[in-house]
Amino acid sequence: MIKLGEKIKTLRKQKNISQEVFANYLGVSFQAVSKWENGNTMPDVTMIPAIASFFGVSTDELFDFNLFEIEKQVEAICREAYKYRFTDGAKSERILREGLQRFPGNDILLNNLLYALDYQTRADEVITLCKTLIESTKDDSVKYDACRILASCYKENGQNDLIKPTLEIIPEIYFSKLELMASLLDGEVSYEAAQKQKNISAEDLIDMLIVTGKRLKENDELEKANSQFRIALKVMDAFEEDFVENKWFKATVYGYTNEQRKEIEQLLCE
Repeated sequence: MIKLGEKIKTLRKQKNISQEVFANYLGVSFQAVSKWENGNTMPDVTMIPAIASFFGVSTDELFDFNLFEIEKQVEAICREAYKYRFTDGAKSERILREGLQRFPGNDILLNNLLYALDYQTRADEVITLCKTLIESTKDDSVKYDACRILASCYKENGQNDLIKPTLEIIPEIYFSKLELMASLLDGEVSYEAAQKQKNISAEDLIDMLIVTGKRLKENDELEKANSQFRIALKVMDAFEEDFVENKWFKATVYGYTNEQRKEIEQLLCE
């Protein structure tokens, strides 16, 4: 496999630009670019998507990876990391970082890494990574997910004026790929999609009931507010009888909504 520095140098010369011009685009010194091309150092992992975007290639092409093989390996890494997303965030992050050592700058791995980072204690890292993916990825699903996570990070850190402009980037969509796969396909593919969408839909419903309840409570419409909170608790309780598909999950909706349950019970008591 060709070295990254050599690939950057080849692509830069094909575009007939200097190290200074390339460095200015990335916001680094031309000495840094020179070190990359000479193989003395490597670009920071968060810069890889921007480098690929500048040259009009995918990150996999930048590293001369076999695209089909890399997709399979990346998918396997993400599946393994997902197993620990809700129960052991540090392990999930470690798996993804090890994957990024093998496939630096891979959009899918970087996107999954965002789920393992705390929005408050690591806000700078989350914001930088989100902005990098939004500006450089060629995968719309990654771009819009990064927008969603960036807006959530702004919310967590009190940067409310930045939330709406970020969300405006995302188009309005009234269906998901998982819904369509569950409804229109058959067999195991349909079943897997339905299981995943079931959990997503339940989480979303609980979140929206909490949001509407809080708003009603702010308006002193307490009975209406409490009705929303009670419905949310009933949704959580309904999943007590659910089972875990270990291939995709480590817990049921009932198992990993404990914090939301505590929040609702507190809201009902106030």
